[in-house]
Parts: sequence; C-alpha cells; structure tokens
Amino acid sequence: MEPGLASEPTRSMDASAEQSLPEPGSQDSVAGDDIEIVVNVGGVRQVLYGDLLSQYPETRLAELINCLAGGYDTIFSLCDDYDPGKREFYFDRDPDAFKCVIEVYYFGEVHMKKGICPICFKNEMDFWKVDLKFLDDCCKSHLSEKREELEEIARRVQLILDDLGVDAAEGRWRRCQKCVWKFLEKPESSCPARVVAVLSFLLILVSSVVMCMGTIPELQVVDSEGNRVEHPTLENVETACIGWFTLEYLLRLFSSPNKLHFALSFMNIVDVLAILPFYVSLTLTHLGARMMELTNVQQAVQALRIMRIARIFKLARHSSGLQTLTYALKRSFKELGLLLMYLAVGIFVFSALGYTMEQSHPETLFKSIPQSFWWAIITMTTVGYGDIYPKTTLGKLNAAISFLCGVIAIALPIHPIINNFVRYYNKQRVLETAAKHELELMELNSSSAESKPGGSRSDLDTLPPEPAAREGPSWGSRLKLSHSDTFIPLLTEEKHHRTRLQSCK
Repeated sequence: MEPGLASEPTRSMDASAEQSLPEPGSQDSVAGDDIEIVVNVGGVRQVLYGDLLSQYPETRLAELINCLAGGYDTIFSLCDDYDPGKREFYFDRDPDAFKCVIEVYYFGEVHMKKGICPICFKNEMDFWKVDLKFLDDCCKSHLSEKREELEEIARRVQLILDDLGVDAAEGRWRRCQKCVWKFLEKPESSCPARVVAVLSFLLILVSSVVMCMGTIPELQVVDSEGNRVEHPTLENVETACIGWFTLEYLLRLFSSPNKLHFALSFMNIVDVLAILPFYVSLTLTHLGARMMELTNVQQAVQALRIMRIARIFKLARHSSGLQTLTYALKRSFKELGLLLMYLAVGIFVFSALGYTMEQSHPETLFKSIPQSFWWAIITMTTVGYGDIYPKTTLGKLNAAISFLCGVIAIALPIHPIINNFVRYYNKQRVLETAAKHELELMELNSSSAESKPGGSRSDLDTLPPEPAAREGPSWGSRLKLSHSDTFIPLLTEEKHHRTRLQSCK
C-alpha cells in the first residue's frame, strides 16, 4: 500500500496530529499540510493528504484544500457533489484514469494505463488540471497517434459533408466543378462514376498490353524506309487510350479545388509522364525532321517511348493495395536502409575474399575485386547466373557462407515491412468505418432533434434548455452526459455537428 493512498482511511493517528476537514464557511476552514482529503471518483473512495497535494497547488485536488473557506459555491465549482456528513468530495469521472493521474503526486510523472483511450485520458488530465508535460514520452506518442487518427476521421467526414451539402451562395460554375470532381475522384459516389473508374482501369491495362505487343517482331510492319514500326492498329488503340487519359487529366485539373496542389501531387505527375511522351514523340516526328537529322529524331522518339512504362503506375490510383504497399515502403526506409547496408558490407567482404582465394587457380574467373562485386551480388541475392563461379575449395566455401549470409540479411527486414503494411491497411479500414459511424451518429442526432417538438420526449429532454443568446451547440453541457466520450473539434468550427467518437475506445 502506497503512503497517503488507500481504498479506506486505515491510517490511525492521534487526534492532535490528524486534522480533518472543517465545516464549509466556518472560521476553522483553514489550509494545512496535514489535512485529510477524501474523494470518491466513480464509486472508488480515495484518501489523500494535504502535504502530498500541495506539491502541485495548481491542480484541482490541491484546490480542494482551500475550497471550504469559500462555502458551497466554491466546492461545487470543483466537484460534482459533496457530503458534509462524511466530508467527502464526489467526482463523476473515470476511476481508472484517476488512478493514473494521481501518480504525479507520488512519482512526478503520469503513465497511461493500457486500454484507456488517449484522447479520453487527455480530457481527464485537463479536468484534474494536470499539465501534459508530466505525461511520459511513451504515452505522448500514443496521444499524438490518436490525434492524427481523429484529424483524419474529421477530414474524411468533412469531405463527405461537403459532397452532400449544397451551398446556395455558390454559382453554377462552382457547382459544376464540384460535380465533375466528385464524378472523377470518388467512384463510390454514384454508379456512373464507378463505371468510369472501371473503364479507366481497363484502358490502363489495354495501353500497357499494347505497348508490350508493339515490340513483337511478328506484329510489326516495315515502313517506306525499311524500318520496323508498330502495327497501325496498335497505334490507333494507343492513340485512343492516350486521348482518354488526356481528357481525364484535363477534366480533373479543371475541377480541382487547388490547382497547384493537384499539379504537384505524385499521382498526377505520374499521369503527366504517362501521356507526355506521346505528344512529344508526335511533335518530333512531324516537326523535328526539319530541325535535326532523321536518325537523331528516331533515337529521341525511341527514348521517349520507353517512358510509356510510367502509365502502369496509374493503376495505383484505382488500387488501395498498391497505395498501402507504397505507404509501407515509405514507413520502412530504416529497415530498407539496414538491408542495403548489410548487403553492401557483405558484397565488399565476400568479393574481396573470393578474389583472393581464386588467384591460385590458373583458370580463375575473378579478374579483379570490382568484377567480383557482380558475383557477390548475384550470390547473396540467391540469383546465381553461373557466368562467374569459384573453382577452388576455399572459394566454394566462401560462396556457401556468402549465400547463407545473404538469405539472413534479406529476411531480416521482411517482418517489419509486412507489419507496416498490415497496420496501415487495418488502420485505413478502421478510419473508414469510424467516418461512416460518425455520419450515422450525426444523422441520428439530427433526426432525434427534429422529432423533439412534436414527438415523444426522451431522457435527454430533461436537460436544461440551452441559452437562447448563444449561437451554436453548447459543448460543455452535452459532454457532461458522459466524460468518456470525445468529439471532433475540427468539425465544430463551421458545420457545428456534435459527434461522439466511440471508435476510439
């Protein structure tokens, strides 16, 4: 049992040494370091002492020491209820969170218990007036992560609300832009939008297949100058696909709310790289021959046609799996860096050893250490083309060791990368579900509010009415219904929707 903390007041002291709380407003209502404070938080009774609480006088519990001198008005400004007979303060708060918060008086820091929502715990710390600087760094990371999730949910809900809402002040041109943007960027908004998204996906596949088939000699034709070129049918198919990609890009650029952000987005840069080579090649073919030699034009066109492989990355726009994989690789830069470092060290060591051990053989294939790098790379990555191989016993032993080390080095970062992939994928599903849940709660709250004047009254109707002079919802009175609930403040600035984030639990 920790000193100063007990479920029941079990510490026995002399009457002269122990000072209990006097009556509110009496002349004996003075502060003392040995005063006994009895609090009841969510049904759990705690006994604290003035010398312990006075370490942090700005906290709510420390203010209880001097609150009796101000009478009942001061008392009820700090707690929910007070029993003069038992001289006990009552708080309708989370007892589990309170047990974590009072650690600051004993250890000077606060640790958040596992299973408590970080946002709810922050609200508890704010209520008890304990500064967040006392929260341990490991717990602050969980709080920051939960804040990011709330911001992401708020952003998704706000986007959905913007799509559903119609602003009468907007002009026809602006409404047209929003409709086009919603039609092209959000396939789930309507059935025609989904059809267009599927058609765009199929055209990406068709254009990629046509690009590959154009390199088959049997499908090529000979032009007037004796050069083999793509079949005209394949060129027509590619032209149609490029026309669709160009129209799609221009419409999305036209309807984008932020043109600069749209142009600098990675996926939109990929779109430009996918369609730009076609027009540059077309320009060089028809106009470049007048300004440069025909051979140089053909070489430039061939180089640009290779850039058409960028259109395969357009599939990431329509595939959440590819987007998740990209995010997992971005979050795994540290693990990938370790992999490259291990391989680089192993390649240098084993190539030098292989070169040294193979010099005694008259028909050695290891002519130099830089040439041995190629052998070490294909050996450690378990490829093994067989163009360079050891012939001595020591060289073969060195090759076996390098092979095993390569397998271990490559397998090490696989687990963190897979974990990042699964974590991000599950997080996206949770955020999507939470956003839908928020919308359902908002719709339920709005429908219940509309049914109050003429329908049956619920238990919430017994609450005191909101002040008429105050605009917008009163968050303080509504949140007092449940201290464990949270709301998304980002949605309260303009839309004034109250939400309860049950998913954070």
